[in-house]
Amino acid sequence: MVLSVGERVKGFLFSPSETFDRSKEDTLGDAFKYFVVILAVFAAILAVLVAVAFSLYAGMFGMLGAPRMAFGTAVAGPLLAVVFFVCTLVVWTFSVFISGLWLHLWVFLVGGRNGVEQTLKAVIYGETPSLLLGWIPVLGVVAAIWTLVVEAVGVRQLHELSTGRAVLAVVLAVVIPAVVLVALFAAFIATEPGGIFPGLGPGGPGPRGPRFFGF
Repeated sequence: MVLSVGERVKGFLFSPSETFDRSKEDTLGDAFKYFVVILAVFAAILAVLVAVAFSLYAGMFGMLGAPRMAFGTAVAGPLLAVVFFVCTLVVWTFSVFISGLWLHLWVFLVGGRNGVEQTLKAVIYGETPSLLLGWIPVLGVVAAIWTLVVEAVGVRQLHELSTGRAVLAVVLAVVIPAVVLVALFAAFIATEPGGIFPGLGPGGPGPRGPRFFGF
């Protein structure tokens, strides 16, 4: 029996292991329908925040005596909110499937043999904390960490792996791209003349002392 959206939300937030066990027979289509619902809620919240921010921005221009600019900003706010809503849906959906395929590589290497569909389900259902709570300052960080925990639980339950193997797969999927990005950033800095801060890198003039009488 397919769980309702409310049952899944509650389950993946507070009892992911049991909820994944009850979701083993879910199809990828079932998981995607659930994902679209909570993603739409998340995107709508972000869109409203964008619209409110633009309204405040327009109000500031109005107070500064620029009514035309304020009017243009007020009109652009809702339009930007709609664009932001659509882009959030598209980008998040794309990123979830790409990250799911990437995670499955490591799941397979640690012994997961129940198919890529189960890994995608683990990632999709694992997004529950981030999509419901990720927009809240500070709490969003906790939600992001809990998302990784839920994904690891999903990999363990759906692929019938040990906890250690499931955690290893998730950690590798997160750490390796992070290391690559840091290495690329470091290489970029190294190729910049004088580094990011001109005058402070190798070969730069270096920091200067106090000036006396214009010298």
